[in-house]
Amino acid sequence: MSNLSADFRRHESAKSRLKDLLLQKDNQACADCGAPDPKWASANIGVFICLKCSGVHRSLGTHISKVLSITLDEWSDDEIDAMIEVGGNGSANAIYEAFIPVGYTKPGPSASHEDRSRFIRSKYELQEFLKPSLRIVSNNSSKEPEEPSYFEEIVDSFRSSNSSKKSPQEGMVEFMGLLKVKVIKGTNLAVRDMKSSDPFITLTLGQQTAKTTVIKSNLNPVWNEELMLSVPQEYGPLKLQVFDHDIISANDLMGEAEIDLQPMITSAMAFGDAKMFENMQIGKWLKSDDNALIDDSAVVIVDGMVKQEMSLKLQNVESGEVYLELEWMPLDQ
Repeated sequence: MSNLSADFRRHESAKSRLKDLLLQKDNQACADCGAPDPKWASANIGVFICLKCSGVHRSLGTHISKVLSITLDEWSDDEIDAMIEVGGNGSANAIYEAFIPVGYTKPGPSASHEDRSRFIRSKYELQEFLKPSLRIVSNNSSKEPEEPSYFEEIVDSFRSSNSSKKSPQEGMVEFMGLLKVKVIKGTNLAVRDMKSSDPFITLTLGQQTAKTTVIKSNLNPVWNEELMLSVPQEYGPLKLQVFDHDIISANDLMGEAEIDLQPMITSAMAFGDAKMFENMQIGKWLKSDDNALIDDSAVVIVDGMVKQEMSLKLQNVESGEVYLELEWMPLDQ
């Protein structure tokens, strides 16, 4: 118990140091566009960034920039230590923007997605503004490096970005928004062990996957966990799968469901800035024989946010339901 208490105190101390770092003057504006009050960070680069720039960072891949929410995501002690080691936006920009050409103008808070993307890729992936002696020459390796744990290793995270034979724009995924999914609970889940199961949920959208924690020996687990996914311009359904965690053998599937994001995103984009409207329903995903909905799922504006609650009957399994709450966060607001 004493070891657990000590670990908890160390983690709380690390989180407190991260908050103190955020309060420094240089970190009160996005490192890339200067937008005030950034709520996101690149944990391996060591900069605080705004919502719009975080979407571009995500498109670079975690081997270049691992994006975390300052308030919504759980940070490891190593990630916090890496941010503190860098020292924040001022120290990082002194390196990554050391050789910006005379007359070059950085994108501002209202810059287009294209201008923002071009600058961020030039700054971090292509290393165009680094001191020449710090630039990493391609080593033709396709293996992604491990995430750096301190400032001196940050530049190493770019090795794999130059090894690709693709052009700078080829293969880049543009994102239109972020999807926050609150996994509330599961009920009447299937038995996969002797008498129970150790369930966890994965969410997959395109090439991204997020997962909940494992809850031991529980067929009616309550998670109340928030997972974050970026939504590309060309998006498909959100795939949900429930697994029984197994240490010895492969995890057993406990059911799955597909979530149609179109009703929510289409409604949200049609209304624009949700903060301009009172609480109201703006759309609906209808239950049918072709989907996993237990009941119709309404898209609503609540306190200036677009949300959608849903209950899903798991498919390809003998029993089980999952309850979620989705929130849409556009990048253009």
